[in-house]
Amino acid sequence: MKEPDRANAFRLIVTGGGTGGHTYPALTAIRALQKRLAAEGRALDVLWIGTAEGLEARIAPAEGIAFASVATGKIRRSNNPLKIMSAANMRDMARVPLGVAQARKLVADFRPDVVLATGGYVAVPAGLAARMCRRPLVLHEQTVRLGLANRKLAGSATRIAVSSESTVPLLPEEVRGAAVVTGNPIRPEVLAGHPDKAVQALGLHGFDRRLPTVYVTGGAQGSQQINGVVRDALSWLLERANVIHQCGPDNVEELRQYAATLLAATVGRYHLAGFMGPELPDVFALADVVVSRSGAGTLAELTALGKPAVFIPLASSAGNEQAHNARHLEEAGAAVALLGDVTAARLRDAVGPLLADPARREEMARRALAHGRPDAADRLVDVILSAVSG
Repeated sequence: MKEPDRANAFRLIVTGGGTGGHTYPALTAIRALQKRLAAEGRALDVLWIGTAEGLEARIAPAEGIAFASVATGKIRRSNNPLKIMSAANMRDMARVPLGVAQARKLVADFRPDVVLATGGYVAVPAGLAARMCRRPLVLHEQTVRLGLANRKLAGSATRIAVSSESTVPLLPEEVRGAAVVTGNPIRPEVLAGHPDKAVQALGLHGFDRRLPTVYVTGGAQGSQQINGVVRDALSWLLERANVIHQCGPDNVEELRQYAATLLAATVGRYHLAGFMGPELPDVFALADVVVSRSGAGTLAELTALGKPAVFIPLASSAGNEQAHNARHLEEAGAAVALLGDVTAARLRDAVGPLLADPARREEMARRALAHGRPDAADRLVDVILSAVSG
């Protein structure tokens, strides 16, 4: 393959981050755009504008992407107007004009063909700078409802890429014409797992493959709430299923000691892991049911794979997004949402019918798959390229 033409390079500024939910969709879109342009003999020049403290500050340089940080402010939400006007919020809001000035210089110097904003507080300065410099702005929203940053930028956007049809009627009427349903980009490798590879990689030789397998995860750091509920239901679960439990690095020892008290006949069907790395696609392929949080990235992966899921939303997620995400899929029959006070009994009531009835799992999988968009990254690339022509 010949070298891409750098003189005719497509210039992209990406902004957004703070968390993986904003960072990884952007990274996946960059890779997909690079692949598309390379097939046409063109190069891609990318500048990522983020914060020095955000996940993007580590991810972008590790991927060979130029990175620049700007000042930004975090708005601490509250139902109490007096708390919104707290000293910390006032101090952070005062940083926004500096961030906009810094972002404006970066945009003016880089002269991007398009600015892609994926949310998070840092997206606001760069998004406003795109408008000031008259560069096309594409927003990408991962959740059902627009996040705070994207709500601020919606009126300036050339295109608004959303992850669900349900988002469009929730948009302000004056910007709905700019909306395009793309889905939430997921890494291609997530779709390429194989169950037998998970058995080999994790040494799951005590698993009974005649039983369904449940994968439990509370995210990279684990979840004390999910860990506690699963521990209390573990004996019951292991009578009916194999369990892979990704519990977070700090929780392994306590759960391992608890598992040692279980019946020897069932303990071989329990695999405990602090963190799940490159074997995750294979674990997903092996799993018949997933118990997890309901962040946007998780939903995108599980629906693209068509996995029956029981969601335990993070109650403190911004704008209660995780509960909205989980409820949205439950209403479609594509998942079960456990909201409010979650106990072992409620988990048993949610998981039990799925473990006992393969036809029920298949129906939920079919409905989940109907919400999945495995081609979301390519759809978002289409939107980015189309924004250049207005």
